[in-house]
Amino acid sequence: MPTPWREFRAFLARRIRYKVTRGGVLFTFAILLVAFGAVVSANNLLFLIVAAMLATLLVSGLASRLCLAGLALDFQVPEHIPAGRSVPARLFVRNHKWFLPSFSIRVEAIREAGSPTMKSGVYFPLIAAGATLDAVVDVRFPRRGAYRQNGFAFSTSFPFGFLEKTARVTLTREMVVYPAVDPQPGFDDLLAGISGEIESHYRGLGRDFYRIRPYEAFESSRHVDWKASAHVGSLQIREFAREEEQAVEIFLDRDVPHHLDAWFEHAINCCAFLAWRLSTQGASIHFRSNGFEFRQPEDGDIYTILKYLALVYPQRADAVEGPLNDASFKIAFTPSPRAFLDAGWVEARLLGPDALPVPAAGADAESAGRRSGEA
Repeated sequence: MPTPWREFRAFLARRIRYKVTRGGVLFTFAILLVAFGAVVSANNLLFLIVAAMLATLLVSGLASRLCLAGLALDFQVPEHIPAGRSVPARLFVRNHKWFLPSFSIRVEAIREAGSPTMKSGVYFPLIAAGATLDAVVDVRFPRRGAYRQNGFAFSTSFPFGFLEKTARVTLTREMVVYPAVDPQPGFDDLLAGISGEIESHYRGLGRDFYRIRPYEAFESSRHVDWKASAHVGSLQIREFAREEEQAVEIFLDRDVPHHLDAWFEHAINCCAFLAWRLSTQGASIHFRSNGFEFRQPEDGDIYTILKYLALVYPQRADAVEGPLNDASFKIAFTPSPRAFLDAGWVEARLLGPDALPVPAAGADAESAGRRSGEA
């Protein structure tokens, strides 16, 4: 467990980045101007002014360095984080110095490819010695996956604003970010179509009236609607909605060739979107993916499926797995729809590169994001 003194010494050893402000440039020019006048005129008063101005620069550098020393950062995010959505996070800054406060501290997220971004930095005018301040910030994670290192920066221009000093802080803490569950182009239409197919798949005999339809062979005569039959001149059946819970079997095929990496990312987002929305509508989700199997709500909540989708990657498979429950409605994400048809997924809604195309604007961005994340 690191002591405050070790943390203080570690911070002094950090690399500090300097940026000269406009006020610093003007002040430096003023020093040079006064120094030139002192040399030309040999005026002792001007030499004293130059010395005072140089001492001001030194004091400014020391004071700003002491303001940054001894600061520690903690960052807490919600337990469930979807990619692409701003979520509230809490930022904690602690001053480990024993008696010196820190003035005019600004905390910002370091902007790097694939790293989380904060909507705005946080400014603390004063952090007393030994005190801990916190602030709520909006943070956005651009992609799914595990974030193990998150970079932040402390900066200050105290006391005179001549120099802006920045110290980088890296937090080593793993956070799992789910795929985006917000609708992307075409997802809402796909959900509406699938919801209609599920309703049609599960219509049957129950208590809640569903519709009147023509009589089919071998059906029970106790549900014949005689008034409607007399009106149209043929037997009509009163159909009721099935009372059993609607089960949806979703299969994600991980046997994806390298050139379809962008489609695989798009399929994961669509799979997460459908699983999330269908579960909120009351459907029971039976999720499978090349050896992985999870039933929601029997085995747990929907977040287990989202966590799996957050960390999944393409992997070769020896053979296509067949469906497990003939009575459930089936959805399969696969780049090989023909192989799935041969494996028994005849009645399933097969979503391949043709049925689920990648938006042109997002294909390059998705594949680039995954490559930077894996690196």
